[in-house]
Amino acid sequence: MKKYELTEETIMINGNLKLYRIRALKDFGSVKAGDLGGYVESENNLSQEGDCWIYDKAKVYDDAWVFDNARISNSARVYGFAQVYGDAKIFGYARVYGDARIFGSAQVYGFAQVYDSALVFDSAEVFGSAEVAGLAWVYGLAIVGGSARVYGFAQVYGSAWVFDSAEVFGSAEVAGLAWVYGLAKVFENASVYGNAHVFDSAEVYGKSQVYGKSQVYGFAKVYDDAWVFGSAWVYGSASISGSERVSGKEEIN
Repeated sequence: MKKYELTEETIMINGNLKLYRIRALKDFGSVKAGDLGGYVESENNLSQEGDCWIYDKAKVYDDAWVFDNARISNSARVYGFAQVYGDAKIFGYARVYGDARIFGSAQVYGFAQVYDSALVFDSAEVFGSAEVAGLAWVYGLAIVGGSARVYGFAQVYGSAWVFDSAEVFGSAEVAGLAWVYGLAKVFENASVYGNAHVFDSAEVYGKSQVYGKSQVYGFAKVYDDAWVFGSAWVYGSASISGSERVSGKEEIN
């Protein structure tokens, strides 16, 4: 027996695309038989199996696919070739599109956008007006919020946070308990991890590493193969480059 059907209640979006409101045919999860849900273009957008559901004014269309126990709610949209599955949740005004995949217990909400071939999974969260794009991965317990952008081949994982207007791109990695925020940028093949903080307008790039309990902020730059670690602070207009190693409790500005 099907768990839902398409009703005769329709809406038009994008000028000429017709979506159908769905109605539950049986009880499952938190849904009761007769409950009205959100909108789909066809039954190819929402699995008839599992506890997945589209609530409220949420919309799933094009070749997008929602399955397992995933939930799409509020005014969220999933479209293109995107897939949402596992126990993932998309809500608020979030948009998931392109070839993006959201799965595990991941959540995308607020006005956030995940697109291109980006992956958000495990228990990661993307919210605010943040964007995750390209071939980027956000996973583990990582959080990307505010107006932050993670793109290219970048990875944010562990319990790392990227927020405010920070950018992580190229093949950069932010991991562990690291925070990247403000207007900071981490890019190319750089790594920020441990309990490190990179913030203000600081830049970390090249093959450099910032880790431990170190802080890089102000207009400071760390690049090439440089390392900043321990409890070091690099700030002001400092520039750490080449194969320099800054550690301990050093302060450089």
